[in-house]
Amino acid sequence: MATAKFLDGDLMRHVVVMSLSASLGLVSVFLVDFADLYFISLLGEEALAAAVGFAGTLIFFVFSATIGLAIAMGALTAPKIGRGETDDARLVATSVMVFGFVVTFILAFIFWIWAEQLLSILGAEGVTLAYATRYLRIVLPSIPISAIAIMASALLRAHGDARRAMIVTFWSGGVNAVLDPLLIFGVGLGLDGAAYASVAARFAMALAALRAVNRNYDGFATCRFGALLSHLPLIIAIAAPAVLTNIATPLGSGIVTRAVAPFGDAAVAGFAVVSRLTPLFFCVIFALSGAVGPIVGQNFGARKFDRVQGTLTRSLQFVAGYTVIAWVLLLAVHNFASEQFGLTGEGKRVVFWFALVAAPLFFFNGLLFVANAAFNNLKRPIWSTFLNWGRNTIGVLPFVVLGADIGGAPGVLIGQALGGVVFGVLGFFLARRLVSGYAEGRLDPEKGWSFPLMRSRPDPPFSSPRG
Repeated sequence: MATAKFLDGDLMRHVVVMSLSASLGLVSVFLVDFADLYFISLLGEEALAAAVGFAGTLIFFVFSATIGLAIAMGALTAPKIGRGETDDARLVATSVMVFGFVVTFILAFIFWIWAEQLLSILGAEGVTLAYATRYLRIVLPSIPISAIAIMASALLRAHGDARRAMIVTFWSGGVNAVLDPLLIFGVGLGLDGAAYASVAARFAMALAALRAVNRNYDGFATCRFGALLSHLPLIIAIAAPAVLTNIATPLGSGIVTRAVAPFGDAAVAGFAVVSRLTPLFFCVIFALSGAVGPIVGQNFGARKFDRVQGTLTRSLQFVAGYTVIAWVLLLAVHNFASEQFGLTGEGKRVVFWFALVAAPLFFFNGLLFVANAAFNNLKRPIWSTFLNWGRNTIGVLPFVVLGADIGGAPGVLIGQALGGVVFGVLGFFLARRLVSGYAEGRLDPEKGWSFPLMRSRPDPPFSSPRG
């Protein structure tokens, strides 16, 4: 049964509860990712850690597409849940799930075929390339299963059920945490063991998520091809920009990986550690798009624009406070982390300068995440696409090139962080202006998911076609 939970009550409490609960689930996954790299580093071969860094960049690319699909799930179901349209919410949820599985299957298949070539483009070579290719080809077939899990979790959050969405991700983290040391050391599979553990964790998360949705909300309808075709235009209208928005981030990460690669395996290993530290320490900010989206979506569906604007303000305050806490913690533990992973030379310098300079600038990424959540739920998903691609192209490439020339591998990470400042500020400003447009009557909330310079159109109904 569809339930609207964000139409009253304290907004800051909603933002904090949704963000922290979503991040607790994420942190279980990120901790296991972190443990993966740690266990692999204990094998004593620097090329293995570098291989995980290269493979992780490509996995992040495909995984980001699933995040975009999850955003579409929330953006298309939360407003209907806010209006009490239970049957329509179930129908669209089913259609998004089928569409998302097909899209991620195709992406994973393409990346599996071209794995070696794509890793070479990132700068992997020799034994590191061989390790990374093998790891990638074990993990990629499980990506569509992961997509099912993430979309189902997004549907739980659209219902306001942050607790169950969090528990679902604990299943992934728990299974991976148990199997990692068992397969890597106990069975002696090494790098392959870490990959197989990740695959098993994705299946566990998918089963837990689907069970939670069906048991508590009867969240899906029977899949019918005719219904899917009738829903497809609007699904693509929100899912395509959301996917494009999210794959821009791994594109930027790929540019950074390529810029770090010439400084050697030690620098790439340091970057791999940073890539694990970032989501671990900033998991709450990473969770913001999915956590704030349902709050915005339900209140937008109920036409409570003052609460939508208030959600943006509270989110800004929350991001600022959390960034300071994460920065202080990173400064306290960065040296310990480098020692535990056996980093030396350039790798250790990468982690130090990330903690000192790049970490506090993550605040501006948080602003962009909040803005993206607003755009995706306020019928302007294409704005997210343009801002994210801008941030991860012109906001990355010139800055990392200059950073590499001035400061070597650490300069690459600092350049990447500096490039995000303008786009974070611009995104948040546009989000507030968009909400004001709806509140003041300058924009029609009944119009469809269109680019602002194009003619808007009404949303098609989400009813199943007869016959």
